[in-house]
Amino acid sequence: MNEVLQTRNLSKSWGGFNAVSGVDFFMERGARQALIGPNGAGKTTFINLLTGVFAPTVGEVLLNGERITGLAQHQRVKRGMTRTFQINTLFPGLTVMESVLLAVCERRGTAAQWRRTVAACREEIDEALEILRGLQLEKHADTLTHKLPYGVQRLLEIALSLATRPSVLLLDEPAAGIPSAESMELFSVIARLPDHVSILFIEHDMDLVFRFAERITVLVAGKILVQGTPAEIAADPQVREIYLGQPPDA
Repeated sequence: MNEVLQTRNLSKSWGGFNAVSGVDFFMERGARQALIGPNGAGKTTFINLLTGVFAPTVGEVLLNGERITGLAQHQRVKRGMTRTFQINTLFPGLTVMESVLLAVCERRGTAAQWRRTVAACREEIDEALEILRGLQLEKHADTLTHKLPYGVQRLLEIALSLATRPSVLLLDEPAAGIPSAESMELFSVIARLPDHVSILFIEHDMDLVFRFAERITVLVAGKILVQGTPAEIAADPQVREIYLGQPPDA
């Protein structure tokens, strides 16, 4: 089985409002996949359903072939699904290294062992350094989080996510609030993440989407309009009309 993430008839309604309706979605292992759509399309609601923030009205979510629909958020993280948010959720008073080391220790179950010496944490320190190197954050290791440029803070948030060793990483507008040049650099780093981490990202910048996504899912009014490669999505007349703002014969 090559599908790392899948939904079946996934739906969420509040009263008469259908935020997500009957979504059958899949993502292949190792994919770099984008979720796009106009404002109000249900993209963040869909991510919230995947991660357990919301319980679906109907439907199910499968991760690595296992049904996780009824699991709490922290249980899904333990199974291998981690997300970032549109707004950073970091530790402003910790350094970059301290933040990632804490996340590694939390995953390993050693964070509460306050009597351990630094020497006894060698494996955790080595793992944290490896994550920082992979994201080109090593030079910021001793910098307090609140002193980092915003784009570097977004990378740190990804570093904290990687410390959980996810098989699926969900990025909710990772480039939000970052200047264009820094956004391209951020996505270049994301693109170099290990193949064993499958990535689904929400992004409004179409230049970034078409440059870095291998597959794109277009969500409109809570339903999947079309899925395909960037070339297929760019050529689709419905996408040009509804999302890209171009008439079908453009």
